[in-house]
Amino acid sequence: MSETTRHGDRPETAGRSEEDWRSILSPEEYHVLREAGTERPFTGEYWDTKTEGVYQCRACGAELFRSETKFDAHCGWPSFYAPLAEDRVRYIKDTALGMERVEVRCAACDSHMGHVFGGEGYPTPTDLRYCINSVSVRLVPAS
Repeated sequence: MSETTRHGDRPETAGRSEEDWRSILSPEEYHVLREAGTERPFTGEYWDTKTEGVYQCRACGAELFRSETKFDAHCGWPSFYAPLAEDRVRYIKDTALGMERVEVRCAACDSHMGHVFGGEGYPTPTDLRYCINSVSVRLVPAS
């Protein structure tokens, strides 16, 4: 996991302007995905979902996480111990709120997914917790 530091630069955002994103996304989706907002804990659609499938970026449809890596962290947001592949997400050092965290973004469209935390002691293969906003992803159930 390598992280970059935010300097106001963004990779290609799937060829869309912020005006385009505003017309495509709901106000809540836009706030979280494009402005790095956070939904309230225990309110999102997927925080306690056990359905098998693939979690896609709600903005661009890129496949980011699989249900096999989802676990119950009792934090109120969907938690995963690994992305589908490292090239599907990018990491940004986030020093907002007076602490250092690592933000997780969709590598395809640069939408905010949530944050990743390590060393919390969860019994997972990676000791990482990808704390992801439900509004940032869409679950495509396995068929």
